[in-house]
Amino acid sequence: MAHIGSIAVPATLGVWPYRRPPRWKELEMEHRTIGELMTRKVVSVRLDTPFKEIAQTLADNAVSAVPVLDGLGRPAGIVSEADLLRKAADRSDLSGRTPLPHLEAWERARAEGRTAGELMSAPAVCAHPDWTVVEAARLMEVQQVKRLPVVDEADVLLGIVSRSDLLRVFLRKDRAIREEITREVIGRTARLGASGVTADVHRGQVTLHGTVTDLLFVPVLVRMCASLDGVVSVSEDLKPEPANGGPSDGTAEGRAEES
Repeated sequence: MAHIGSIAVPATLGVWPYRRPPRWKELEMEHRTIGELMTRKVVSVRLDTPFKEIAQTLADNAVSAVPVLDGLGRPAGIVSEADLLRKAADRSDLSGRTPLPHLEAWERARAEGRTAGELMSAPAVCAHPDWTVVEAARLMEVQQVKRLPVVDEADVLLGIVSRSDLLRVFLRKDRAIREEITREVIGRTARLGASGVTADVHRGQVTLHGTVTDLLFVPVLVRMCASLDGVVSVSEDLKPEPANGGPSDGTAEGRAEES
C-alpha cells in the first residue's frame, strides 16, 4: 500500500513505485490554514488583571472569553464568562429558591479568585498557524474547548480561532468546490486513470460520475475529494473503463467479449 500524503493508494495500480517519488508531493491536497482563518486582533488580559476589568473587557468587546497572557506575550490560560459566573453561583441565595452548587476544591478556589491568573482555565490549549481545520477541530473536540489561541514557535500569541471560524470553510460556493475537484483532484490524477471522471456539487455534497481505469482507484478519489475544504460528503457512481472501447464490465456484451 502506497500513500498520497495520508491517503492510502493500492500498490496494484502499477504506476506507483514502492518508494515515494517526488511527484507525490504534488498530489497532496492544500487546505486553508488556521493562520488564514484566525482573528489577528486579539483582545487579551494580563495575569494580574482584576475581576471587574475582565468583566468590562468581555462586555466592551462582545466576546465570551479572552486569553490570559504572561509577561512575554504567551497564553497562560483562557478566562471566560463561565469562569466569572462561577463566583456568582458560589454565593448564597437569600431567597432559598436554588441550592448552592457543589464545587470541588479547585473549583471553589477559582470561584474565590480575584485576578485573571486565579480565575482562568489553564493551561491554554493552543494551535499553530500552519495547522489545518481538521487538526484544530479535532483538538477542540478532544479538549472540549470552544476556541484556540494561535501561537508561533516561541509560544507567543499570534491570533485566536473559534469554532465559528472553522465553520467558515463550509461557506464555499459549490462552483468553487467543483472547480477545485476538476483542477486539483481529477486534473492532477488524470494520468493515473481519472481522466474519465466528472464531478457534480450541490450544497457541498459531491457526486463523482464516469469511468476509471481501475476500480481500486475509486477510494483514493473519494478520499481526496472529501479532504477538500467545504466538502460535506462524497458519493460516487464510477465504473471501470470498457476494454478496447467496448461496454463497461458488468454488461452482457462486456462479459461476452471477456469470454
